[in-house]
Amino acid sequence: MPSGADRVVMQENVSRDGETMLLAERPTKARHVRGAASDFALGEVLLDVGTLLTPLALVSAAAADTDTLQVHIRPRLAVLSTGDELVAPGRAGACPGAIPDSVSFGIAALAQAWGGEVVCRRRLRDDLPSLAQAAALALEQAHVIVVTGGASVGERDFSKAMFREVGLRLEFEKVAIKPGKPVWVGRAGNRIVVGLPGNPTAAMVTARLFLAPLLAGMSGRRTDTALAWRTAPLAAPLDAGGDRDCFHRGRSGADGVRLLGDQDSSAQKMLAMADLLVRRRPGAHALEAGDLVEVLTF
Repeated sequence: MPSGADRVVMQENVSRDGETMLLAERPTKARHVRGAASDFALGEVLLDVGTLLTPLALVSAAAADTDTLQVHIRPRLAVLSTGDELVAPGRAGACPGAIPDSVSFGIAALAQAWGGEVVCRRRLRDDLPSLAQAAALALEQAHVIVVTGGASVGERDFSKAMFREVGLRLEFEKVAIKPGKPVWVGRAGNRIVVGLPGNPTAAMVTARLFLAPLLAGMSGRRTDTALAWRTAPLAAPLDAGGDRDCFHRGRSGADGVRLLGDQDSSAQKMLAMADLLVRRRPGAHALEAGDLVEVLTF
């Protein structure tokens, strides 16, 4: 401000007569002056480590007169869908015994939402030599390889065997959850391999629970940002829990959380309606409308 001045009068309240300023009315107590450090001060942290650079966060960084930021690269992701029955959407009706490959599209979109860059998405037949070749190529292209299907006990389930030649080391396999028990995670060299079930709902639930926090952490965010469980009231009664952690698909509404009708692991229509996962721990008691449940944004 000019030396000796202590306030600003809005231009809308001023008229000009040559070099003279005429005030339309006596100024109010408002000074319209932002004091030094009234927004942020020298040395103050504006963006903590692990902050996602949203449009709003970028405004704060630029406002601090900062021209560079230290960031993490987006982890590269390869999505390999296995199964002789899979064909591209639009072709299944003309191919007896075929089903549309729907899971790979959902996994790719989820990965992008949580910081991943999808560099490869392929449908593969249940042929071990060609699967092994695809696995080797994916390991060259990506930091994380996601394999869908082939995680059960059938004679043509090759999701782990396809990485045998590159020295797959399992971190864990089979988790006591429903849906998604066959999920597994391993390492091949310095790459991470995630095996998801072939059933669409099971694949998307396990991707949300395991793949999302993995990608969040690899892209510099705190992993707990991807597992921000909270409580919400039920809109209707809920039966007692079973012997595994169960993740129901639900939808939030003005009256609380409602579970969707079809909870089958292969159901796909309900996925378009779900916006929450509702967690039921093993042996949980039956609940009434209004009781609180654990929920996670889906």
